[in-house]
Amino acid sequence: MRGPTLVVDPDRDHPRPNDRAEVDVAVGVLINDAGAFLLTSRPSGKVYAGYWEFPGAKLEAGETVEQALRRELQEEIGVTIGRAQLWRESLVDYPHALVRLHFCKVHEWTGELQMREGQQFVWEHLPVRCAPVLPGTVPVLEWLAVESPA
Repeated sequence: MRGPTLVVDPDRDHPRPNDRAEVDVAVGVLINDAGAFLLTSRPSGKVYAGYWEFPGAKLEAGETVEQALRRELQEEIGVTIGRAQLWRESLVDYPHALVRLHFCKVHEWTGELQMREGQQFVWEHLPVRCAPVLPGTVPVLEWLAVESPA
C-alpha cells in the first residue's frame, strides 16, 4: 500500500528538481513476542545522525526488497531474519534524496543484536519515548497505532 509523498523540510525559495531518481530502501519493522518494535539510531557521520528509525538499507543492483533487508540486518545489527512480510511503501522527499521506503514486518530472527555501526537500539511501544524520530519513520508509527488494539 502506497501513501502520499512526505516532503521533509521544504524550501519554497529553492524547489527540488522533479526528475530526481528514487532511491529504493528496504526497511525492517522487527516486532518481538511482547509486541515491541525495534528502533535504531542513525550513526554519526550519516545524514540525520542521532535520529531514530527502523533499520534498513538501500537496494543494490539486482536485489529484491527481502534480499536487501536480509543482507543489511545481518551486516548492520547482526541478526538473520526469517520471513519478511512486505507491508507498506512510502515515498519520502528529503532535501538530500528522494527515497522510496519498502517496509517489511519481521516477527522471526536469530542472533543477538549487535550495533555494528556504533548506533543505539531500543525496543519501543506506542507512544515512543526516544527522540528525535526520523521523519520517514513517523508514518509507520501512525500505521502501527491504527493496527494496534485499543
